[in-house]
Amino acid sequence: MIAWRRDFHEHPELSYEEVRTARVVAAHLRSLRMDVRTGVAQTGVVGVLRGGRPGPVIALRADMDALPVTEEGDLPFRSHARGHYNGQDVGIMHACGHDTHVAVLMAAATVLAAQRENLAGTVIFVFQPSEEGAPPGGLGGARRMLAENVFGDLQPEAMFGLHAWPGPSGAVTMISGPMMAGSDRIDITVTGSQTHGAQPHAGIDPIVASSQIINALQTVPSRQMDAVSSPVIVTIGMIQGGVRYNIIPQNVQMQGTLRYLNPETRERFYERIRRTISETAAATGATAEVTITENAIPTVNPPAMMTRTRAAVVRALGEDAVQGGQPVMPAEDFAYFQQAVPGVFFFYGVNPPGVTAAEAAPNHNPRFFVHEPAMETALRAMLAVSLDRVGGEQP
Repeated sequence: MIAWRRDFHEHPELSYEEVRTARVVAAHLRSLRMDVRTGVAQTGVVGVLRGGRPGPVIALRADMDALPVTEEGDLPFRSHARGHYNGQDVGIMHACGHDTHVAVLMAAATVLAAQRENLAGTVIFVFQPSEEGAPPGGLGGARRMLAENVFGDLQPEAMFGLHAWPGPSGAVTMISGPMMAGSDRIDITVTGSQTHGAQPHAGIDPIVASSQIINALQTVPSRQMDAVSSPVIVTIGMIQGGVRYNIIPQNVQMQGTLRYLNPETRERFYERIRRTISETAAATGATAEVTITENAIPTVNPPAMMTRTRAAVVRALGEDAVQGGQPVMPAEDFAYFQQAVPGVFFFYGVNPPGVTAAEAAPNHNPRFFVHEPAMETALRAMLAVSLDRVGGEQP
């Protein structure tokens, strides 16, 4: 399992480019005598393990894509990969732990396939591309896999997924109800009037307008939404404008992410976003075009299903290793699978002993680090929730 993880970490691939990763996964599943489909959602892989006895159908999911991040760690298997993202040359890194997700699920497939004759039911292994966001005008990996009939003629009764997280190694975090935020992409084009940098009065400066828009947007969560019932976040992560130091440009492009936990407040939140951008731009004489693209809906774990799932993991790991927690604002497109199949998603801690969550580099950071022995905890948890359903014994 660790060898697989290191191989994937050294050879990361961006969303919908997971060709090598998919090839390794498919070859392994075929070696386990599974029914394997490739090319699902372009680079996704699906393996079906049929047990020796009748029983329910369940699904297990791992995401495969890496991020446009240049790794700064000193691992002997660090990534030196480069690629193109959003028109830029970028480093590529598994800065979110998806390399571990794939390795854990491959290991789970190995263990369960070895028990094939004793399994009472069927397990679908879903290796998903493009979790890190849909391409412009397209679908992210989960929605595209669903649109392409990922489960075939089978209908799972339950689906499970996990995620590496900066928490204590040896522990998992399981949260009932809303767990992760909805996340949408915002694209803003601010249009002014180009002029000489020495004569700003002769034009309209979209850079100044954009800076005022960025600041004004922060009043939406802090002054325009209920912080208790409607926690939201607005982040502008990209701004581009101008080509020369003494020219005020015609346009500025910005991209960002919008996060929300309560689906009922989404439209009210976005109405305030659009109003703030439009009226702030107008106050400077500029105009602004706003496009909001759905990326992921909130991840919500059904309480009754979580109770059963947690009990299975406690039996495997012990009560002290299964923690509760509060919802977090990162998003996961596993939520779309939850719309089609009752599903539970949980975290497993990857910090080295003695390193607190506050001290650890967060997900998407160029120094994100996984304490590899923690992967055994993830594997045991995934096997526990699987055997709870197809192990042939009633809980």
